[in-house]
Amino acid sequence: MEGKSLTGGRRSQKENSSPPLTPYQGTGRRIEQMGEIDVEEMTIGQLARKAVVGVETIRYYQRRSLLERPARRPSGYRRYGDDSLRRLLFIRRAKSLGFTLKEVQELLSLRGDPDASCRDFRGRAEAKIACVEEKIRELRRIRRALRQLTGVCSGGEDASECPILDALEEGAIP
Repeated sequence: MEGKSLTGGRRSQKENSSPPLTPYQGTGRRIEQMGEIDVEEMTIGQLARKAVVGVETIRYYQRRSLLERPARRPSGYRRYGDDSLRRLLFIRRAKSLGFTLKEVQELLSLRGDPDASCRDFRGRAEAKIACVEEKIRELRRIRRALRQLTGVCSGGEDASECPILDALEEGAIP
């Protein structure tokens, strides 16, 4: 069957046959579970977006030696690789579990120590559990005290006669 050419005329059978298609080789990028991680390098802004942190957070982590500063390119810009993204994600996850930046630095140092064992990391996690349990006890004490204070306040008094303010001023907190 003959088709029409772009100029509106009829195409011959020879014009209808196309050369075989070349398979698409891809972009050279790799996609991982935590989102796209480019094998190509990123600017600090691109790194911040991928790690869901601010640019100033990255700079702060660099000042604290949690993240390396890559050398400047001839263009004047620093370019970050996927290792920087992985490290930022590690920091975010550790912080979400309650680890301080100092503790994160210790975890990162241990991670790079060939003599470190899983026992070292477990010990740090168990210590963090103990801290969390202590915070929970403290928060429960605060909740009890606030419930007692709100229990004696009707909410209708003048602020000058508020039992909550009186307790705070007099140090009579349960």
